[in-house]
Amino acid sequence: MIDNVFKCRLAVRDYECDMQGVVNNSVYQNYLEHARHEFLKHKRLGFADLTRRGIIVVVVSAELNYLRSLRSGDAFDVTVEPFKVSTLRLGFKQRILCASSQALMLKALIVTTAVNEKGRPYYPQELDCLLE
Repeated sequence: MIDNVFKCRLAVRDYECDMQGVVNNSVYQNYLEHARHEFLKHKRLGFADLTRRGIIVVVVSAELNYLRSLRSGDAFDVTVEPFKVSTLRLGFKQRILCASSQALMLKALIVTTAVNEKGRPYYPQELDCLLE
């Protein structure tokens, strides 16, 4: 982790590729989410533990810019850079980089919020540690 940028190394599995032999566009969201969950664990906040405690974190928007395609067997790094969007929302700048060349494959902006038992957005103080 450099400054407040977390990095997670993954590799493309065969079944994640489409007929053209590249990673299917929807799979990239799985990679991004997996890296955010690993980031939470790194900060000692498990996603499942938050949910059990009634802190339900949901994605409210996802903007993905596909720049280059990953292929089966490619190793890649997913970065996670959290920032406060507003009093109720937490954002994550994310990038996917080819491990061998560090070429930028995808840029994403994910915005989240927590919802209470009535489905209303709120910001739990437990998430402040993600910004440190």
